[in-house]
Amino acid sequence: MATPLTADKLLAALRAEGVKVIEYKSWRTHNRNSRGAWGPVNGVMIHHTASTGTAASVDLCYDGYAGLPGPLCHGVVDKSGTVYMVGHGRANHAGSGDRAVLDRLIAETPPYKPTVNNTDGNARMYGFEAVNLGDGKDPWPEAQLDAIERVSAAICRAHGWTAGSVLGHLEWQRGKVDPRGFDMTTMRERVERRLKVSPGARPAAPRFEPFPGADFFRRYPRSPIVTAMGRRLVAEGCSAYAQGPGPQWTVADKNSYAKWQRKCGFTGADADGWPGRVSWDRLKVPKV
Repeated sequence: MATPLTADKLLAALRAEGVKVIEYKSWRTHNRNSRGAWGPVNGVMIHHTASTGTAASVDLCYDGYAGLPGPLCHGVVDKSGTVYMVGHGRANHAGSGDRAVLDRLIAETPPYKPTVNNTDGNARMYGFEAVNLGDGKDPWPEAQLDAIERVSAAICRAHGWTAGSVLGHLEWQRGKVDPRGFDMTTMRERVERRLKVSPGARPAAPRFEPFPGADFFRRYPRSPIVTAMGRRLVAEGCSAYAQGPGPQWTVADKNSYAKWQRKCGFTGADADGWPGRVSWDRLKVPKV
């Protein structure tokens, strides 16, 4: 548990981590403190806005809407990686979540899987909204993911927390899906790597592509990751391709991956062609 950072200290921590920050309107005094406490704080929560456009998204998160006044978070991360500070203090972002998840968050022991909504999260977490439709198709530019990583690391570093203090809204509140489009376990791994280097520095890029999450493939993505994966499958003698591989995930990719899973010793439902973390890590897909 920790006392929330002052506005000045929060801003300094973000900038020291290399985050491009814009102070929006009266963010330093914009909060919902009249409705309840903010603090002690235990973590950093990541959301998606379910909106498009920087200006409209920042305005929405600052003002809120009928039935849910702003601020709806503390900062908005746009697709360029710029962070707009829209509030400091209690914000309407986390809502009610699972007390058991809070206990694990305090102990910094993910994964987090909510089953009930019985505890106020607005009092206990920093919140950052990332501009994204959240439909599973809207892309997540690397600049935006890098900013989410840096924001999370900055706050963890300032409080002496580990990457286990970072979670997604879907990991706190039953029924939520955000952030949709990237994997929070992978994001925590990024934050963990960053915390091992000095603020503002860029951690050495991993040699291999981290597991992008099971949902990534089930959305039939078009990505250079798919091409790199396919080439590794061919190299391992697990090709089911008539042509390619290419960037579009297809049935041929799924069938090829099933061959790889069987080569790894998996059977049955564990060799259904949908990539999992263990088999993916063994495949060693080059970083793209």
